[in-house]
Amino acid sequence: MDCRQCATPLDRPGDYCLVCHTANTEVVVLELERERATVTCIADGEVVGQRTVTTTPEAEDGEKGVVELRNFAGLVADEVRRKRPEEVYVTGDRAVIGAVRGQLHHEFFRVEGEDPVGRVIDRQGDPALEVVDAAPADKLGGSHSTLIGGRAGQRVIQTVAGHPHVKKVIPGPIDAGGASSPTGVRAKATRADGNGNVRVLIRDGSSVQENRVVTTAGDRELGEHVRADLNEALHEAGLQD
Repeated sequence: MDCRQCATPLDRPGDYCLVCHTANTEVVVLELERERATVTCIADGEVVGQRTVTTTPEAEDGEKGVVELRNFAGLVADEVRRKRPEEVYVTGDRAVIGAVRGQLHHEFFRVEGEDPVGRVIDRQGDPALEVVDAAPADKLGGSHSTLIGGRAGQRVIQTVAGHPHVKKVIPGPIDAGGASSPTGVRAKATRADGNGNVRVLIRDGSSVQENRVVTTAGDRELGEHVRADLNEALHEAGLQD
């Protein structure tokens, strides 16, 4: 593939051109599984390049496994850096996603479904979600200031409020009549409503608190992307089974 600006041959399709400093990839889609990662490059609504990175997993509880996963994630991250995309979409194995995220400065957007590349292409041209640049504490509102779960409950709210597409978190009343949770404080973001907003349920023992989360999504489909991101963040924080 040649650079679409100056026609200089590129080492790999979709690479950033170091001659005329032009990006030849607008969006990268990462399909990350434990043994294989597919990096797809998109520009002008079309796939301009695709590369597969593979690894042989080691036992995850040993040092070799930690090093192997880090090296695998590094190879994937290098592919993204070569492209310098505006956006990165990701789907797949949680551990691999977390390892790759840790090596890149890009914000990751979740994409679901059997054809993630097709879904991303279909959404090209849609306006990007507004980013709320405010501290988590500034996003708390509502008349209920009590949170269940002590420090763990506060971590849930801080994790949710720290998401860039969350405008406000409004804690709700506490219901003490739910089924008991044997695993301590647990939280889950529920299905988005028609305005793209979600609710985060915090369960501590038999107590449940429903917290309203106002997002910048604007509709159910975009709200589902934010919901997936929130559940991913809660899982990584150890607040979800």
